[in-house]
Amino acid sequence: MNKRLVAIFLAVVLFTIGVATYLVQNRPQPIPLSSIQLQPVHDAPAAKVSDQLDFSLPDLDGNVRNLSDWDGKARLVNFWATWCAPCRREIPLLKSTQEAYAHNNLQIIGVAVDFLEPVQTYAEEAQFNYPVLVGQEDAMAAAEASGIEFIGMPFTMVVAPGGELLKTHIGEIVESHIETIVGVFEQLEAGDIDLPGARAALKDL
Repeated sequence: MNKRLVAIFLAVVLFTIGVATYLVQNRPQPIPLSSIQLQPVHDAPAAKVSDQLDFSLPDLDGNVRNLSDWDGKARLVNFWATWCAPCRREIPLLKSTQEAYAHNNLQIIGVAVDFLEPVQTYAEEAQFNYPVLVGQEDAMAAAEASGIEFIGMPFTMVVAPGGELLKTHIGEIVESHIETIVGVFEQLEAGDIDLPGARAALKDL
């Protein structure tokens, strides 16, 4: 009986040694680092993202307008609401800007994130000299579709004549902002800067 146990024990030991030897001989061999060809990150094709901006909203008369209706003009697209005090403060400056620079191919466009009735009532008082589009969720969706995180108002999109979004300014627009924007538009029209140059010039706006 003892001899039989010893034989079984030896068989198990030999089997274990054989399995271990097989695994060692057949394990995957490490690949030398010198044989690996790495693809530089900068050579990878970048995803192309369109910077062309367009959306559709009704105006004060209920007519649906597209932002592209004003293609060919530099645009300031100002998102505001009747209940927003800084938004209301901007409007006289935007009106004077529209009057002063209309001959420079500049178009102000208001986008009221509000209900139609209060906007129409406020428009009678404000006497806008530029078009006003109106929407509630639709206006917010238009902003978000353009890559803007809707965190509050006012905010203004600076749009090149070709419809390219150059900059989004969060907060109230003041006269110094208008001077910078108009200067960039003039350089862009004269060919002194290109679109990346315009974006760089407006980076700190």
